[in-house]
Amino acid sequence: MTRRLRNITITVEESVARWARIEAARKDTSVSRLLAGILRGQMVQNDGYEQAMRRALSRKSIMKSDSRYLSREEVHDRDRLR
Repeated sequence: MTRRLRNITITVEESVARWARIEAARKDTSVSRLLAGILRGQMVQNDGYEQAMRRALSRKSIMKSDSRYLSREEVHDRDRLR
């Protein structure tokens, strides 16, 4: 399987560019690969969060029969739980 790579151009402050060059050198890679890895990690993290949120919101609530989530006030209503 071949990956299709795309070039992008970014503009950053000089201090950010300096940090990126130093960090890439520390990791023995290019700035391009360093940034691609950072962006890929952010994408995976966001996708995982979105999937988890969709799964959580698709579940039926266990405390109410009308299948809606409890409000904050209902959750903390101690008298109702006794």
